[in-house]
Amino acid sequence: MPVISTNTAANTAVRFLNENAASQSSSLAKIASGSRINKASDDAAGLAIAAKISADITSLQQASTNSTQAVAVLQTADGGASNISDILTRMKSLASQSSSGTVTDTERTYLNDEFAQLLEEIDGIASGTRYNGTSLLDGSSDFATGVNVLVGTDASDTITITLDDLSTTSLAVDTLDISTQSGADTALTSIDTAISSVSSARASIGAQQSRFEFRANAIASTEENLTSARSSITDVDVAAEQAKLSSSEVKTQAAVAAASQANQLPQYLLSLLK
Repeated sequence: MPVISTNTAANTAVRFLNENAASQSSSLAKIASGSRINKASDDAAGLAIAAKISADITSLQQASTNSTQAVAVLQTADGGASNISDILTRMKSLASQSSSGTVTDTERTYLNDEFAQLLEEIDGIASGTRYNGTSLLDGSSDFATGVNVLVGTDASDTITITLDDLSTTSLAVDTLDISTQSGADTALTSIDTAISSVSSARASIGAQQSRFEFRANAIASTEENLTSARSSITDVDVAAEQAKLSSSEVKTQAAVAAASQANQLPQYLLSLLK
């Protein structure tokens, strides 16, 4: 029933105009941002899942950095251990020469001078092999008992770095003396044992390094998959949203025209009074 006091047709047209305009604005926001979730009401569950995934991705990025740093620590330690191994090899050569009956005690004294210097150098390398100011091979740092490196998204996702003490005391070569033939004979046995200990330490370092490298690859793969999963939840389908935007634009234009027409209706009714 046409009435003058309440323009029901105009109210209806305005309601649809507001709905269509809101849909148009939402589509524009999604296309402009590239995300289909710009506010919680767009997809509350999807927003919560995406936020958790984003947090995990951030943690994995740091875990990847942690793994890289751990490999650097192990490479530094292996470099120092390699030098100590080379020194022990030279010391064995000196001990072998001193053990021979073809040299005199005078010459053994000369050999022992170099031997003693090399012992000091082992300790120098053990304490001087540092990462971020921390000595790695002299047993003075936490690496001797084990340092946990976070390589995941949970506090339990850790790998422990443990480095052996390669000081002369730990290797039991600190008291060796090759200034006598008997001392040289004793040194040969002790040096062989020390060389085996250093080789074992390097094997351990290599095994730990290999584990960190494999974990770094796993982290990269997981990060890639999580990023893809987040994308499937949050990224807008531009083609579908553009189609929705076009539909909303047409409906908005139609609602504007309808509201304009509805506003003319009371004027038509008033003409009946003339």
